[in-house]
Amino acid sequence: MSESKLAGQFFDAAIGLLQRVRDEEAANIAAAGVAIADTVAAGGRLFAFGAGHSSLAAQDVVYRAGGLALMNLLAVPGVVGVDVMPATLGSALERVEGLAGAVLDSSPARSGDVLVIISLSGRNALPVEMAMNARALGLKVIGVTSVAYARETRSRHVSGTFLRDHCDIVLDSKIAVGDAELTHEGIEAPFAPASTVVTSALMQATMASAAESLVERGIEPPLLRSGNVDGGHEWNGRVMGEYGDRIFFHH
Repeated sequence: MSESKLAGQFFDAAIGLLQRVRDEEAANIAAAGVAIADTVAAGGRLFAFGAGHSSLAAQDVVYRAGGLALMNLLAVPGVVGVDVMPATLGSALERVEGLAGAVLDSSPARSGDVLVIISLSGRNALPVEMAMNARALGLKVIGVTSVAYARETRSRHVSGTFLRDHCDIVLDSKIAVGDAELTHEGIEAPFAPASTVVTSALMQATMASAAESLVERGIEPPLLRSGNVDGGHEWNGRVMGEYGDRIFFHH
């Protein structure tokens, strides 16, 4: 069977975007890594939030082999995935004002912690208010978004602002409005989104930067090992025990 021309074009598009964020966002990734390392070193806690498919990149750094054990998912019921029925309800909940404040107020997040907010468009009420409320509570906010949306679309929040307007550090995924990399004759809609690939790479690069910053200070990064390698469970048990008061996805 001959190889797919469109599959190759998608890989080329994704690789091009990854090269752009590597080169153009290097300073911001380093700053985000330092902010996370600062919080770990100071005894603070780490949280990640994303709605809809943006939640995939948040989930990718929580309870993950090779990842920081202290990264917790800040979950909003009904918006973290497509398991809610109907799936369109998740999109609707992203536009509900006041939801972010209620979630933060009932979460363990507190002043001095870091919250990474992932939203491709950054235009809906939920990520905008999540950032606004988090900063009001004294959290440091890292936003992972496509700045193109702030230039080319209108905010859906009453303030007229976007996620990027309420962050201490912004990581720009460079994803074009519409999140579809390919077009083809005979196919009416653009297709092949790359935001998950690029945003997940940004998150993992940031975690690597944080680990680098920690070890430069003489602090062993609290990393998890795979449970599928010998000694992994024992290693993870030690890390969970040492940092248990800052990990909220287990009891």
